[in-house]
Amino acid sequence: MITRIVKLHFQADKIEDFLSFFETIKQQVNTFPGCQGMKLLRDINTPEIVMTYSHWKNEEALENYRTSETFGTIWPKIKPWFAEKPEAWSVGVHFDGFSEI
Repeated sequence: MITRIVKLHFQADKIEDFLSFFETIKQQVNTFPGCQGMKLLRDINTPEIVMTYSHWKNEEALENYRTSETFGTIWPKIKPWFAEKPEAWSVGVHFDGFSEI
């Protein structure tokens, strides 16, 4: 499993557009084959910054999403709303101190 973290910094007047749009596509991404769950996180000090935090079965599953029709319709829609270039990391777990609830 890999974790994908993507930081998106939106223009101040576009963040609400993004959040509304996200509500319409979140299940498409969350249930995409190979996606094992996703969260949308929002910076508490800079609300124009959000991060997607998702778990993927493997790099192939993530790449399948990145080359999919789903991604191909989402990315062009939100790209003009960015204030800064997005940043992304694919990471593995080195230590997990979260306890199971």
